[in-house]
Amino acid sequence: MAERVIETGFSTCPNDTFMFHGLIAGEVRVPGLRFTPAMADIEALNLRALDPARALPVTKLSASAVAHLCDRYTVLGAGAALGRGCGPLVVRRAEDQRLASIGDLRGRSVAIPGRYTTAYLLLRSVFAEALDVQVMRFEQIMPAVAEGRVDAGLIIHESRFTFADHGLVELADLGALWEQATGLPIPLGMICADRGLGPAVIDAIEAGLRRSVELAFSEPERSRGWIREHAQELDDEVCRRHIELYVNAFSVELGAEGRAAIDELLGRGRANGFLPPGPSCWR
Repeated sequence: MAERVIETGFSTCPNDTFMFHGLIAGEVRVPGLRFTPAMADIEALNLRALDPARALPVTKLSASAVAHLCDRYTVLGAGAALGRGCGPLVVRRAEDQRLASIGDLRGRSVAIPGRYTTAYLLLRSVFAEALDVQVMRFEQIMPAVAEGRVDAGLIIHESRFTFADHGLVELADLGALWEQATGLPIPLGMICADRGLGPAVIDAIEAGLRRSVELAFSEPERSRGWIREHAQELDDEVCRRHIELYVNAFSVELGAEGRAAIDELLGRGRANGFLPPGPSCWR
């Protein structure tokens, strides 16, 4: 019997390649299914999911994108990037003394990694006024700030480890502000499945992804070469720190606390009018 091919969207970042390696390489088998990668920047994955003609059956999504897609996608209990001390940062040039606090962003230009990213949702939550935002790929933001093309930048992923190398300093830690306000971990990205796959297939995919994450934890050397292949200019130490920060127990199983964090983020966004109303993201 032919296997059903499941095209699966995730980023080239070390945390994603670490978690998905077993599933994509076939080291974790899901009977009747075979997984092929569709790797892209997180905002590209968000935009692809929002286009029904291009949507993937399984994909990583930011919280804002999930809020727009709860009727079509359900969040899986495995594979999430969710935790503490790992939220997005707002940074500025060290010599730019005009920006002393996040309130000083009023009237300033801010580079963001996408309008549907969790990072931008968090920024809007703490700075509700309209901002002069410029959307660019996440790896382009620090150079844009350093070169003075924008006043500040909203950075994600491994940028939190390297921003000082660009002559930048932290203006605000949006993850810390979230944790102080809610006591919950910050949900950065979730793996979602098309509801049309049906409960049995979705359950099998979730179980397979969970085994893939567990394999990555137990035998990290298996995925090391694949991680390095996609990590671009990142050195081994940054890759290691990246994985340690974004892959944790919540990546194996969201659990009640992880689900509560996602519900709180979507609920606050909807209550503030930043996100559209919609059904539950759970099945």
